[in-house]
Amino acid sequence: MIDTISILNEIKQAPYKEITISAPHSGRIEFAVDQIGTRVKGASGTWFERPGTLLARLVREGNPKPVYAPENGEVVKFHDVNDREFVQAGTPLMTIRHFLTKQEVMDIILKKALHLFNAPEKGRYYFVAEIDAKIKSQGLRSVSVKEGDEVLILSRMKRETTIPYHGPQGIIYTSYFNSNESVEMGAPLFGVCPEDQVKDIKAVIDKIQSGWEEQE
Repeated sequence: MIDTISILNEIKQAPYKEITISAPHSGRIEFAVDQIGTRVKGASGTWFERPGTLLARLVREGNPKPVYAPENGEVVKFHDVNDREFVQAGTPLMTIRHFLTKQEVMDIILKKALHLFNAPEKGRYYFVAEIDAKIKSQGLRSVSVKEGDEVLILSRMKRETTIPYHGPQGIIYTSYFNSNESVEMGAPLFGVCPEDQVKDIKAVIDKIQSGWEEQE
């Protein structure tokens, strides 16, 4: 069994991720944010329709194209690029430190602790009727799976294929897909937890929910 408490303690030592903002295409850079320590916001809204903080503009053939912050955080570094300098696509511009939310910490823990069943192909997935009905009435963790069980249906190019489960026996602890959206090949579909480890996983998740302090 993976020591989830040790993983959580490691995350607490560096409770953030650093994101390098690079030029999406070539052009003359005009910085809108130019000071270390500036707090920035990521996209917001129900559909993320409101863009994040404007970080810079890339001017190409007279057309300025905005570069927005992808996540909430703080600017911690500027790379070796001067304002109004011409840059190539992919040139690092600045680094943002994004402090992890409760949900992000829980996702990290679960993806390390659970057996992830990944999409064998790109397409839309949904649970077979029997499992779907049980999930809707009793919740995800009411479903136990074992090697060879038919658990999912893959819908692709107007064809539907039943997908069997491969992995250790356990309960479906969490799901990562939406039946209305296409899933990339290799992306996790759901995570399975052995029944004798459910209590330990729940304990560390409860600890995160009650004690993790988020930074704005």
